[in-house]
Amino acid sequence: MDVDQVLAVSREVLATEAQALLDARERLSGAFPRVVRLILERCPPGRVVVMGVGKSGHVGNKIAATLASTGTPAFFVHPTEAGHGDLGMLTAHDVVLAISYSGRSDELLRLIPYFKRNAIPLICLAGQGDSPLASHADFWIDGRVDKEACPLGLAPTSSTTLALALGDALAICLLRLRGFTPEDFAVTHPHGTLGRRLLVTVGDIMLKGPETPAVRPETSIRAALVEMSRGGIGITAITDADGRILGIFTDGDLRRTLDRNVDIRATSVGEVMSPRPAIMRAGQLAVEAVELMERNKVGALLVEDENRRLVGALNMRIVLRAGVV
Repeated sequence: MDVDQVLAVSREVLATEAQALLDARERLSGAFPRVVRLILERCPPGRVVVMGVGKSGHVGNKIAATLASTGTPAFFVHPTEAGHGDLGMLTAHDVVLAISYSGRSDELLRLIPYFKRNAIPLICLAGQGDSPLASHADFWIDGRVDKEACPLGLAPTSSTTLALALGDALAICLLRLRGFTPEDFAVTHPHGTLGRRLLVTVGDIMLKGPETPAVRPETSIRAALVEMSRGGIGITAITDADGRILGIFTDGDLRRTLDRNVDIRATSVGEVMSPRPAIMRAGQLAVEAVELMERNKVGALLVEDENRRLVGALNMRIVLRAGVV
């Protein structure tokens, strides 16, 4: 195929699958809200146990992951493994979501007696409402498509796209009904960008205790520079005898001091410090520290306790290394 043919086929695939989604939107019925209500009422303490074979299994894995990450406990169990002991993972509180376009998957059909015997509700996502699986299910989610994007009509394409979209619809309905927030999402995604933004505190990443560069106000500028170099963050705090913050001396303060031809051996750092440094508490979010530094146009800040005593320091490099921004 030449370039134009490739583009034409690709556009046809996208149009076919998009039409399948639009058709399914118009067919959504009262069964879907009842499924949502069932899951909302049972999970937790129950879980949504998603099952499927082949491509439906791959789709099921994704649906289970989306449900779990948006506040609905869920996991995927392969039907074959279920029949060899993994049914022991299920409890009487759970709900099963079985995915099979034909609704005739033997691996799933053989598990129906177990679901019935243990009163575990069965939701079927299938392309035929009169299929054996749908007929035995408590609820049928209509996953019909008029046409697969595969020109042979064999490879699941439109049908798997629709199944994924219906799983997303289910997850988002549940998310909204639970009042699931970005903070809730961050709890289950601590390694993601949002998790770092909403969970990492200043205290988690700051220089602490003896690591924090600090000098007394009577210290010479030269000695303060030695302390700045030891700290490695381009600043030193200025504190009184009790460790309370009096000010800060930064690389910028040093440049301004040198421009004035000040004798760095004879002049105390207290004479040239900035008396109003950016200050935060250890329990505040690291992303708030970024906002404060940007707002004050500074590259570092000090961290105090409730008595204004120095407990740490932070600069933008530390924040970037922590992946908060």
